[in-house]
Order: sequence, then C-alpha cells, then structure tokens
Amino acid sequence: MEGYKQEFIEFMVESGVLKFGDFTLKSGRKSPFFMNAGNYVTGYQLEKLGEYYAKAIHDNYGDDFDVLFGPAYKGIPLSVATVIAYSKLYKKQIRYCSNRKEEKDHGADKGSILGSKLNDGDRVVIIEDVTTSGKSIEETFPIITAQADIKVKGLIVSLDRMEKGKGEKRALDEIKELYGIETAAIVNMNEVVEHLYNKEVNGRVVIDDEIKAALDRYFAVYGATK
Repeated sequence: MEGYKQEFIEFMVESGVLKFGDFTLKSGRKSPFFMNAGNYVTGYQLEKLGEYYAKAIHDNYGDDFDVLFGPAYKGIPLSVATVIAYSKLYKKQIRYCSNRKEEKDHGADKGSILGSKLNDGDRVVIIEDVTTSGKSIEETFPIITAQADIKVKGLIVSLDRMEKGKGEKRALDEIKELYGIETAAIVNMNEVVEHLYNKEVNGRVVIDDEIKAALDRYFAVYGATK
C-alpha cells in the first residue's frame, strides 16, 4: 500500500472522521463504522485532505483533466482544497466548480454553477467524500453535462465503503456502468482494516478483535459480491 494511503487512514482516525462502534446509517443499516467528512474543520486538516485527494487523482487520472467538480455542499471545500494542493504538488492549474442548490438569477455569475464555467471540450473529474447509493451523481451529472459538451473523466471519493449499492455490486461499480466513467478512491475499507487491525493510533488500538468481528459480520451481509 502506498505511503500516502497509510497516512490518510490514520489521518481520518486522528481527525475524528472515521469512527468504529455502533451506528445507524441514513439507509437504515446498522454499521460498525461511520465516516463524517464534516469533521474536517481546521486549515491544517483541509490542507492535508487536499493533498491526499490530489495524490490519488494524479495516481488514477494523471494530468488529463481540466476541471474538478464538487457537488454541493460538501464537495465545495473538497474541490477548493484539492485544486490548491494540485497546483502546489504538480504545478498544473486545475479549475474548480460546483452546482448551486438554488439557481442564481442575477449578476454576472448567474446560473446553476458556482466557480469556473464549463466549456466545450473540458475534461472533468467529480470529487466527493463517500458514495453509498450514487444519489448525488444522479442529481448532479445531468446538471454539469447540460452546461457544455464536456467529458467526465471519472469520480474520486475519499473512502470506498465496498458495500452493495442498489444491487449486488459496489456503488462505485454501479456508477461506472451507468455513466460510463471511471471511479476511484483514496482508500477502500479492505485497506483500512488491513492497516488498522491491532494497530495503535495515538496510543489506542483502533480495530481490535471485537471490532474486526463486527466488520466481518457486516460485510458478510452488505459487502459487495462483485
């Protein structure tokens, strides 16, 4: 596993973003782990988060894109932090944009897009925190493709939960098939468990035998089979 992935896993735990215990998800599933990207709140955390995303995007998509699109609302700070980091690490100026929840009907920047306009020929990468059902892409994909003749290169998320989407496949694989775009994550749950099992972070074991057993039971039911 690449070094930055190991660092990112511990970074999620240290930031209180990735937690283990007993959680009820929006879907109603009882999960032994939970991720909340809303806990990235400091300048340092956002700076580091942007760097991890930038490295993962570069690994998966190279420099072959022009715009980073972050669906409102969580995708807005993610896209901004990442284009800053991408400029710093790879010396390429990537533009960012996001959708507006409510279309602006006045001013020079009126419309449904915040940030950079999308132009014919633009190659776009979509950035999100985590995807479980693909609902966000379902809402925003038509918005950005209606702006111009663009090519969506792919989707990047921070954590692949490796769970079933609407069918038996991973949500990321379902998105790939439905929209014909590549999908990637900074890390997936297999990598998280591999790195954290019986490992101390800040003086405590994050995934002990009890939590590992709970994770195994959860994925036996909800884990993607394909």
